[in-house]
Amino acid sequence: MDGNGRWAELKGLPRTEGHTAGEQSLMDVLEGADELGVKWFTVFAFSTENWRRPPEEVRFLLNFNEKILLERQDELHERNVRIRFVGRRERRVPKRLLKRMDEAEILTRKNTGLTFTIAFNYGGRAELVDAMRRIADAEIPASRITEKTISRYLYDPSMPDPDLMIRTSGEYRISNFLLWELAYSELVFSEVLWPDFRREHLFAAIKEYQDRDRRYGGVTES
Repeated sequence: MDGNGRWAELKGLPRTEGHTAGEQSLMDVLEGADELGVKWFTVFAFSTENWRRPPEEVRFLLNFNEKILLERQDELHERNVRIRFVGRRERRVPKRLLKRMDEAEILTRKNTGLTFTIAFNYGGRAELVDAMRRIADAEIPASRITEKTISRYLYDPSMPDPDLMIRTSGEYRISNFLLWELAYSELVFSEVLWPDFRREHLFAAIKEYQDRDRRYGGVTES
C-alpha cells in the first residue's frame, strides 16, 4: 500500500494525511476482494524498516493501526472476515496495540470467509531469520531441512503462497515483502497512489493476472 506520503505532499498536506486517506482505500479494496470470493488477502501495514521514519510519523502509524482495529474489527467480523497478523511481536510495539491485535484475532478466529492478514512490524528477511532460529531451537538436523520444513516455521504456516502481489504508486520493487512466499507469484505494479486505489483497480489487476500463463518453471502444452 505505497504512495500515501507522496499523495499528501502533492496536495500540500502532512504525510500523515495520506495514511488517513489510505484507510478508505483499504476498506474499499478489501470489500471488493471479498465480493470476488478471494480467500486470502494480505497487506503490508508496517515494516521492520518503518521504525527509521521520523518519530512523529512512527507514532502516528502505531496509533493509526490501533484506531483501525478499534473502529473496523466489528464490521469485519460481521462480514465473516478472519483477521490475522504476521510479523515480530516485540517490545518496540506498544503493549496496548499487541492487546488489540490479540483481541481482533480471537474475535474473528472462527470466521470462515476471507482471511485478512496484516503484516505488521514485518520484514521478509526477518521472517526467514526467525524461521531459521526456530528450526535451530527445534534441533532439526541439517540433512532433514527441506522447503517444507522452512514453510512450517514461517510466521503463519497455514497461509498459502500468494497468487498475485500488487504494488501501488509506480514503485517496481518487492521491498522485503513475503520474500519466501512470493517465489512464484505474479506481480502487478500500478502507477496509482494508494489513497486513490479502489476496487476497480484491484479488479483490473486480477484480470491481468488471469490473462497470464503460469508455468512454475515448466512448459505449457499447446
